[in-house]
Amino acid sequence: MKNTIQLNVQSTYLPEQSAQECHRFLWTYEITITNESNNIVQLLNRYWRITDMTGHVEEIRGPGVIGLQPLIKPQKKFTYNSFCQLPTPQGTMEGEYEMQTLEEKRFIIAIPKFILSAPTHISDVFRSRLH
Repeated sequence: MKNTIQLNVQSTYLPEQSAQECHRFLWTYEITITNESNNIVQLLNRYWRITDMTGHVEEIRGPGVIGLQPLIKPQKKFTYNSFCQLPTPQGTMEGEYEMQTLEEKRFIIAIPKFILSAPTHISDVFRSRLH
């Protein structure tokens, strides 16, 4: 099943909701999960490993995404948007989804690491303040 579920991730920095002086940097991200199998699958749980540019790691586990445990039909997509807040202008997110088929066969789909990055000039100013 693993090879028949595809993920696409896009992140966008939100300057209007970020406050550099308060060490608050926000991004929105959109994830599209495509079920290329012939089976209906359900997203049960999520796990995120979020790392900021100082190396601090936060782990988040929970049921579903955005309050849903969606069923994804064969050859269909499920897209959702969420956000991430960091105290630094750069970081990464990676993780996994626990999925299952209607026959209750569970499997894990890895969410590849993706970068959260504010514009370079913001990152450079922040980095100089760290030293």
